[in-house]
Amino acid sequence: MNTETVAVLDFETTGLSPNDGDRATEIAITLLRNGQVIDRFQSLMNAGRRIPAEVTQITGITNAMIAAAPPVAKVMRDACKFVGNTPVVAHNASFDKKFWEAELAYLSLSSASEFACTMLLSRRIYPNSPNHRLATLVRLLGLPQSGRAHRAMVDAEMTSHLWCRIQQDVAKTYHIQAVNHALLTRVQKVTRAQMPVFLKTCACSA
Repeated sequence: MNTETVAVLDFETTGLSPNDGDRATEIAITLLRNGQVIDRFQSLMNAGRRIPAEVTQITGITNAMIAAAPPVAKVMRDACKFVGNTPVVAHNASFDKKFWEAELAYLSLSSASEFACTMLLSRRIYPNSPNHRLATLVRLLGLPQSGRAHRAMVDAEMTSHLWCRIQQDVAKTYHIQAVNHALLTRVQKVTRAQMPVFLKTCACSA
């Protein structure tokens, strides 16, 4: 049994890049162990940046909601403490990692957590999916979904289910007992063609 704990993280934001001045508006984190969510953290946050109307249409997060939210500094300090040194998982992790690092940098904080990406992994493990958006993979694999997509906790919980399914499918297909965060961060860096040989080698050396 894999007793490793991972932190599954999702941001909602004002736009696509902190390099363009975009800021986080909501964060959700689940702590996942043995396929079960053992703790949750979620909060809207006010970073003093208005949300464009087109983003509100996608997320449902309004400027009025943000105006009433806690300051970004408090939320991100709490989130950083919640994650600690736990390895992190996200869907399209390059996006969430950018905002995680940028928001912590505003506070002169840093995080050593390594990010695994369920989108990169799903491209290698589920190549026949019509695309590798989170909602598509949830439907394709029959994973649980509750609530509105593009709200942080809903997406974090869907990503949690996807992470567990990826672990199960890799373990079953390649006969690997310990399909952990460290292994899957290595898998996401190999090509789809290289992946079977890589995982068979891992199985033989286990």
